[in-house]
Amino acid sequence: MNLAWVAIAALVVAVGLSFTTAINVGIVAMAMAWFIGVYLGGMSVGEVIGGFPTTLFVTLVGVTLLFSIAQTNGALARITGHAVGLCRGRVAYLPFMFFGLGLVVATIGPGGTPASALLAPPAMAIAGRAGISPFLMAIMAGNGTLAGTLSPFAPTGIVANGVMDGIGLGGVEWYTYMYNAVAHAVVAIAGFALFGGLKLFRQTGRVTAVSTGAGPMETRHWITLAGIAVFIVSVAVFETHVGMTGFTVSAILILLRTVDQRVAIQKVPWGVILMVTGVSVLVAILRATGGTELFTDGMARISGPGTLAPIVAFGAGLISVYSSTSGVVLPAFLPMVPGLSEGAGGVDPLPIAWSMNVGASLVDLSSLSTVGALFLAAAPEGADTRSLFNKMLAWGLSMSLVAAAMCWLLFL
Repeated sequence: MNLAWVAIAALVVAVGLSFTTAINVGIVAMAMAWFIGVYLGGMSVGEVIGGFPTTLFVTLVGVTLLFSIAQTNGALARITGHAVGLCRGRVAYLPFMFFGLGLVVATIGPGGTPASALLAPPAMAIAGRAGISPFLMAIMAGNGTLAGTLSPFAPTGIVANGVMDGIGLGGVEWYTYMYNAVAHAVVAIAGFALFGGLKLFRQTGRVTAVSTGAGPMETRHWITLAGIAVFIVSVAVFETHVGMTGFTVSAILILLRTVDQRVAIQKVPWGVILMVTGVSVLVAILRATGGTELFTDGMARISGPGTLAPIVAFGAGLISVYSSTSGVVLPAFLPMVPGLSEGAGGVDPLPIAWSMNVGASLVDLSSLSTVGALFLAAAPEGADTRSLFNKMLAWGLSMSLVAAAMCWLLFL
């Protein structure tokens, strides 16, 4: 128990340093994870290193390398020019376009993470070239992909609905999807209004400049676009691994001499990747020492019939900020629904389950989550990634409170 509190304190310190210093917090997090795990927790170095998020690392590097190639050889600028042309010169339409694209792509099957991997690089590149705040674009495009993440066809939706069916709450797949989609749409529009989106309705010139300044398409650009198309089809239709597909397509593009590989590799956002993966190692120590159980126990002690839904949403959201929604939070929390329902006097279990789903998903734009990390890694050149990291982390944490309020309004 004491070690769990030490791990929690270390995570708080790491988050605090990310807001107050210029140091890459991933480096500090790795050092603290090693000290707590080995010297206080009796773990081996291998066990500590075992918390390194290999899958996330491969996904981030594979995707960012592919789109770094597209950026370096100019193909992404051409894509940007054509995409903004669809909005007829209206800068304010661009975030909404990417929200809609994210919702559609995630709903039809890939889910939030692959959809974000596909859309984050072009969305953030367009934001940089059109004068849109990268944070604002991440809120709109990221919440678009997350709005579709509980689709019955998407991996997270399949997990959630499978667990709910196992506890006797099946047959409500589209209601689960709808509540989540509505919640994300509400916070996306609110974020758009709060963080300068309304000012974009008065801008037209910048987006026109983007669409006319990209230059003509060359053979290397067409080959790169063909590679991106193969990447999209492979991930969305054939469900190949996002990161490994990105590496494979990147290798082919390099072999075809479409880009200077040295420049493309240098443009991969290694600092951001170190930041996200380093903190993930410390989070793994938190889970191993029982920090997660502290949250769940506290949630059970303070819940009552009138407060159960918002407290459940808050607890699931807070843990999902630093843990996998589909791999950890929903499989761990949803089976508790019948017991929580009975313990609160036999309240309807469905609102409890829906609150868990909405709460866990609404925070997933945090810079510590895969979706948030993908948008962070795709930040346009010249953007302050440290500031963006902090803003997205603050957004994710605040969404646990927003989810509690929203679920109270929806279900009580």
